[in-house]
Amino acid sequence: MKYHVKDINLAKQGRLKIEWANQGMPVLNYIKERFSKTKPLKGLKLSACLHITSETANLADTLKAGGADVVLCASNPLSTQDDVAASIVKDLKIPVFAIKGEDNRTYYSHIKAALDHRPMITMDDGADLVSTLHTERRKQIGNILGGTEETTTGVIRLRSMAKKGVLGYPIIAVNDADTKHFFDNRYGTGQSTIDGILRATSRMLAGTNFVVCGYGWCGRGVAMRAQGMAARVIVTEVNPLKAIEATMDGYSVMPMTEAAKMGDFFVTVTGDINVIRKEHFLSMKDGAVICNSGHFNVEIDIPALERIAKKKRRIREFVDEYTLPKGKKINLLGEGRLVNLAAAEGHPPSVMDMSFANQAFSVEYLLKNCKRLKSDVYEVPQNIDRKIARLKLASMGIKIDRLTKEQEKYLASWEMGT
Repeated sequence: MKYHVKDINLAKQGRLKIEWANQGMPVLNYIKERFSKTKPLKGLKLSACLHITSETANLADTLKAGGADVVLCASNPLSTQDDVAASIVKDLKIPVFAIKGEDNRTYYSHIKAALDHRPMITMDDGADLVSTLHTERRKQIGNILGGTEETTTGVIRLRSMAKKGVLGYPIIAVNDADTKHFFDNRYGTGQSTIDGILRATSRMLAGTNFVVCGYGWCGRGVAMRAQGMAARVIVTEVNPLKAIEATMDGYSVMPMTEAAKMGDFFVTVTGDINVIRKEHFLSMKDGAVICNSGHFNVEIDIPALERIAKKKRRIREFVDEYTLPKGKKINLLGEGRLVNLAAAEGHPPSVMDMSFANQAFSVEYLLKNCKRLKSDVYEVPQNIDRKIARLKLASMGIKIDRLTKEQEKYLASWEMGT
């Protein structure tokens, strides 16, 4: 079995992490049990470009239990847990191509290694696997039945491809499922981003000005958790509706040019490029901490920061200190990569349980329905979304009401008035 991990001898420690995460993933365990019996993915070759974490290991194990032949590569150079990668190879017998801190060349060589598997289904987190397939491996597209996409940034890229008519096969936007973005993006990103900042800096958040750039579902989660740590939250936005929502949620809303002067901590979660730029660095306070929790590291204009800095040093494991003219210092966390995965361990298992349940069910759905689907981006079917929600509630010991026949009739009719 071919693979490329940092050190296969780390497997024992990684196995413990996988087992610990598994305890918080009851919905995925339900799916694994059913897949083990019915083998709905038998004979399927699947390549997955995901964050190589303990939660991802449990997804891969579930897909394998269903009969799939799985290969994994990393979707971010800094998001791999090396001990988990080793355990996936040694204990789960699934090839992995991922090393934390890999350079850009190695990163893309790992993506190509996953494509060498000649997958019938792709599973992506950021669409790098799909984009590489469409630019460098076009001959393989005819072998693809469909794919799934995990994150907002990837969905944006894929919808752009579909709109331009270049997308070669159907893809399900797992990110857009309610049981994904309502919980993973909001509660998962919210908690894990704060976790990454605290691990990297060991700084107090209470009483500080905490700037959240972007008020999508991830931004909502980060703002909520920062406020819970007693920080004064400032939101920057370009969407007037989201800006109103942030205001009504109790946060200060202002342009980045104003927020840059006030912030002690800055987090970008927009999915766009150069949200924090040269003019913002120059007006920031001495000692400001900046980081990103969007998928790619382009949200912070790091090249501009490198150009204006007189000095740079690694002052802590995940903190690069840039000294600007006149001695002002700005601290960049995790090289501008996803701070929740670069400096921490990513989302808690309980939210990834729902996200990866969507992935597993979506793969099964694609196999059954790929022949009638066009080369476009599709939402997760509502019946799958609701099934996952019901399974999650059941795992939490929570029961809810059901509509009576009379109520169903009323909601489906127009004749009945007051």
